[in-house]
Amino acid sequence: MSYLTDEAIDYGNLISTVMRESDGALAFFAGVVRDHHDGHSVQSIFYDAYREMAEKEIEAVVQEVRRRYRPVSIAVVHRLGLLRVGETSIAIACASPHRAEAFAACREVIDEIKNRVPIWKKEKSPQGEEWVGWQKSV
Repeated sequence: MSYLTDEAIDYGNLISTVMRESDGALAFFAGVVRDHHDGHSVQSIFYDAYREMAEKEIEAVVQEVRRRYRPVSIAVVHRLGLLRVGETSIAIACASPHRAEAFAACREVIDEIKNRVPIWKKEKSPQGEEWVGWQKSV
């Protein structure tokens, strides 16, 4: 499975990859481009990545979280390229028999991806464009 895409994220497809008959909980997170950051206006964001390394690191995150929250099922997709306000940049679906594990796994996956995966963003505002550090982006 590829964790990176240049296309719009299909929520339904992502959810269908994790849900099993034994699951009673689905936690879903979508990171969406907003119209502001650090007190200034944002018109769009361009996401770029070291693709090979990003794919490997997302896979490592998914495997680590799966081991901690068995029997959670996890699916992740991060969009690259130019995104406008309101478009989804990342989506994470976690399913498990009970909600506590699904919520905890979903939260840990997004936190670890933001901290570890080499994906960068360049924000466009009326004042120009600026690369934002990947550890600090939300």
